[in-house]
This record gives sequence, C-alpha cells and structure tokens, in this order.
Amino acid sequence: MKPKPRTIRCAIYTRKSSEDGLEQEFNSLDAQAEACAAYVASQKHEGWKLLPARYDDGGLSGGTLERPALQRLLGHIEAGRVDMIVVYKIDRLTRSLTDFAKLVERLEAADCSFVSVTQAFNTSSSMGRLTLNVLLSFAQFEREVTAERIRDKIAASKKKGFWMGGNLPLGYDRHPDPEKRSLAINPVEAEVVKTLFRLYDELGSLGAVTREAERLGIGSKRRTNLSGRASGGGRLSNGQVHHLLRNPVYTGQIRHKDKLWPGLHDPILEQELWDRVQAGLDAASRRPRGRTIPSGASPAAALVGKLRDETGDRLTPTHTVKRGRRHRYYVSNRLISGGTDPSGWRLPAASFERAVAGSLAEHLTALVKSHRLLETPDAAAALSLEARVDTLTDNLRRTPATAAPLIAEVRVTRTSLHVTCDEDALTDGLGLATGALSSGAVAFASPLTLRRRGVETRIVSGTLAPASDPVLLRNLAAAHSWTRDLHAGTPISGITRKSGHSESFIRTRAQLAFLSPSLQAAILSGTLPPDVTLKRILAKPIPLDWAEQEHLYGPPAT
Repeated sequence: MKPKPRTIRCAIYTRKSSEDGLEQEFNSLDAQAEACAAYVASQKHEGWKLLPARYDDGGLSGGTLERPALQRLLGHIEAGRVDMIVVYKIDRLTRSLTDFAKLVERLEAADCSFVSVTQAFNTSSSMGRLTLNVLLSFAQFEREVTAERIRDKIAASKKKGFWMGGNLPLGYDRHPDPEKRSLAINPVEAEVVKTLFRLYDELGSLGAVTREAERLGIGSKRRTNLSGRASGGGRLSNGQVHHLLRNPVYTGQIRHKDKLWPGLHDPILEQELWDRVQAGLDAASRRPRGRTIPSGASPAAALVGKLRDETGDRLTPTHTVKRGRRHRYYVSNRLISGGTDPSGWRLPAASFERAVAGSLAEHLTALVKSHRLLETPDAAAALSLEARVDTLTDNLRRTPATAAPLIAEVRVTRTSLHVTCDEDALTDGLGLATGALSSGAVAFASPLTLRRRGVETRIVSGTLAPASDPVLLRNLAAAHSWTRDLHAGTPISGITRKSGHSESFIRTRAQLAFLSPSLQAAILSGTLPPDVTLKRILAKPIPLDWAEQEHLYGPPAT
C-alpha cells in the first residue's frame, strides 16, 4: 500500500506596491490569492493543505522586509506553523538579493520552502534556488536602475532651474500656474527675509539676529498640507536662521547637492547683500576660539543650547588647551557654577557630536527602509525619498556639525540619548511637504555607552563604527619602521638620531611590532577593548607568546 504523503501546510503571501485599486471589491491582492489557492489545490496529491489565514501587504514596496503581514508570516514560520510559502511571483516576496539571502537563511532554519505559481520552480530544489537567484538579480537591477533614473531626473530638472518640490522657503509660494514648476515671491514674507539678512549684515551674530527676530515677532513660515494640517509660525531657532541665511534660492538659484543652477524664479535679495552675509558667516565659522569669545564658551560647539542631562541641567560648552591643542567638552552647568558633583557630565564634544549625528543618520535610514518616515507612506515616491535620505545621512556622517540645525533638543542619560528633531528643519532638509513626517520621525531614543580609554571618555551610540586609538596606531607604525631598520642592519644609535627619541623610548615601543596579528588588526580597526591603552601595554614587558598576549590584553571588542 502506497504511504500517505506528509501534510505540507501552505500559506499564501500577496503584496502590491501601490494603494491604487485596493478599495475595489476584487483587487490585485485577491487575484494573487485566488491564483495561489488554485495552485495549492492542484498539489493536493502531494499533501499540500491551504491554511485559512491571509497574509496581505497592500501599498508596500518589496525593497524591504519590514512589512506587517510578512513579519507576521515569518513569526508563524519560526513557530513551526507553516511549511510552504506560496506567492504569485517571486518579486511579491522580495526584490532585494540581500533580503533574499536573509529570508532563505530564516526559512532553511525553520525547514520551510516557498514556491512561485507563475514561475516553474520552488526553493525545495537546488535548481529552483539557482533560478531564483538569477531572477532576483534582475529584479534588484531593475530597482536600482529605476532609482538612478529618478535621481538623474531630479538632477536634470534642477539644472534647468525647476523647483522640485519640498518645503517652501520663507518668502516664496508655489507658482499659481500648476504647469510651471517654479516659485512665486510672497511680498510680505520677502520683506521678512530681507529684514533677517539686513539684521545679520548689521549685527554679525546668529544669536543676536535670532533674539531680534523674536522681539520683532518674526517666525517661521506658516504651512498647510493637503489634509489641512497647519504647522510653522513658531519662533526661529539659531539653526533655522543659519539655514535661511545660507539658502541660495533667495538669489534666484536652485541647489542640487554641491552645485548651483540658475532658477526660473525671481530673486528676493540683491547680490551685494547676499555676498556680504555669506562673507560674514564664513568668517564666523573660521573665527579663532580664545580671547574674542566669553570665558567657558566655544563657537565651535554645534549643539550649544540644545543639550540637557537626566536632571534637566543644561550642558554648557567649554574647552581646555593642552600643548597648544584645544580640547572641547560639554559640561553640566552645575559643575561650572556649583563645584563638584559626581552625577555631573563632562563629555568630549567632537565624539559626542559624532554620536548624535550618527544616531540621527541611523534613525532616518531605518525609518525610510521600513517605510515609516512619512505619516502617509507614498510607494510611488519611495525611491526618490530614499535617495534624499541617503544624501542627508552621508552628509551627517561626514560632517557631524550639520546635524545641529535639524535638532531641537538632546537629553542625555547614562544609557541612552533622547533626541527631539526640529520638525520644520528636518522636513525642509528632506525636501518634504509640511506635515509629511510621521510622529515617530521627530523624536527617538538611541542606546548610549560610555567607555574609558586612558583619560579619554569614548562615546558609543547606536551602531556607530569603532574608532581607532590614534596614539596606539602611531606607535605601532613607528615600531614596525624601527624593527625594519634594525633588520636591515641600522644600529639603534642611528635610529635614535633619525627619530629624535632616546634609546629606551625606542626599545620599549618597538615591542609593539611583536604583538599577535589579531591584536594588531584590532588596533587598526579600533576593536581593541577601550581600556587597553599604550600606557597599559607598556606597563610590563610584552610576552612573546601570542596566546598569553591575548589573554593579558583581552579579546577584541565587538
């Protein structure tokens, strides 16, 4: 008697990128589900059984795995409730080779396969997996080409002077003719813009301009989105004033990344006033820190006025000078005004600013990948938005100070950063319409870890890349150079003359060249435990046994 085939529990997954037609009684998701159900019925002799649950993702892109129905399905698979995923086409499941690799790994771990009813293969065979990889390569290629076309179209349109949408700058409205992709001057707001530029021309200080603008009752641009939600009109921050004073749109130009093109709109400012203000801003950014600024302050502190600790105390920028080098810090105000306090903060400014900018970049990247950046996700504009987010986050990681105008407040605790963004500035920076950002985009928390490396506090937030210890790196490179000279026959007296160091200095540090390969790799990559400093390594003779070295100095940090 022929054995009865084992039961294969089948789940149907459907997806549609846009929301068009989903309101219909019988839509694309229903059509996919019907075709999949018929295929499962045709395999009844193989023991296939259709599960009653539906897994439908409508209006969501296949460029990410962060889809509600898909995540629910994966949870059921890992719980052992599903043996086979049935899809209409493979790109309904994913369009990304990277995501596909992750998906296959999870499915194989749960002993689950999937099949496409319109493509004659399934992943239960090696040939099916090979065919799937080929198809996914083309699907990803198509997605990347589409993204490139959108970026090229935006660049070409801006080169012709077109306004490509986003938050309207103060002083301009959309052109009354919807066929013209340009801006029209708002006479009342244009006078406000001129006033702000004249104030900076006279006062030469962003803070003074901001205070005077508040006294005059000047606020940010009032905006109303398509749903009727109003925003803006609040007091201007230093970051908003700086962004406005640097915006070339007021001279009749359109900016695309680092290039400027003549725009189709009329300028608001005279070129002479614009040039004077830009020269003043450039001079302020290069202003030497020292006698020209109040004691305890630092104009290089990008996050000044925006930091508070867990007690609500403001963190004040300060600095010290050691061996001619300026070291910046953010210090709890109570340490400056009230003496010692063990709960007070003293954070190295540069690394803290990198941590904040990196956390913001990670936050925006995660949101756009999972389609949670906008209040109402727009599948048609998803690739364009992702390209704009990539540009912004690259800039944040490259130049951390550019995060300052986007941030309203950062609250620091011992384990986390709590960041509140300036909604108007972030919306404008991403070229979005007013009110387009989701509530989860404006405020977020990021893990924070403080580690000691000698006298330095190392700040690790989110998943920032590890940073190498420059002192260890410099001495390791010198050690290899000295040992090469010794092997070549150069006497140590010749090395001391050439390097300017004493013989004992060279003998102790040359030992670094004999560290194990894994320890040297950890020094180069910055993954050595933070407490392993040059001082600690040289405190005792370095053992020759590599295993003993790694036991003594600890495994590389992860």
